[in-house]
Amino acid sequence: MSVILVTGSYDHEIRFWEAWSGICSRTIARSGESGESRSLFSTPCERLLAAAIHKKLYIYEIASASSTPLICLDAHTMNVTSVSFHSEGKWLVTGSEDGTIRIWDLRSTQVHRTYDNGAPVNDVCVHPNQGELISCDQASCIKQWDLSENLCSHELTPAGDVPIRSVSLASDGSCLVAGNNKAWLYASKVEVSRDSL
Repeated sequence: MSVILVTGSYDHEIRFWEAWSGICSRTIARSGESGESRSLFSTPCERLLAAAIHKKLYIYEIASASSTPLICLDAHTMNVTSVSFHSEGKWLVTGSEDGTIRIWDLRSTQVHRTYDNGAPVNDVCVHPNQGELISCDQASCIKQWDLSENLCSHELTPAGDVPIRSVSLASDGSCLVAGNNKAWLYASKVEVSRDSL
């Protein structure tokens, strides 16, 4: 199987590219719809593609030739800025400029939980233990959310008042790296609140 890259743009199209040849192998045209594809994410098994477009999240089947999304998730009131999938693709989490983090059950397409982050969310990821989330925001905070306790268990503010734009975790969940607007990177050990969901 060849390596595929997926891009979204201001022309309202999502394109699948063969990485080694640079050939566009598929295009999803979104005619009549406003908003560029702000963020694209695939499930760990690479079966589904999530496209964050304005306030909505569209889920496409990667292997399908159809331009019609399988699911449209719509509950945020401002731009969806980040998406992260559960390891088995059963649920996903979104972050938004509306200051909320939402957990969606993909089997029912309903919001399962909503967390009030208190500031616009720039990035969110699912911890490898599948029982915690890590988010970062416009208020310079990095937060660790415990899904079993349903609360923010830890909060860091490493950059003063400079927004944190991106956060990523090591594959074993032991360390996180975050970056801000001023090209500063922060690395920190992650305290594990619990083992799994």
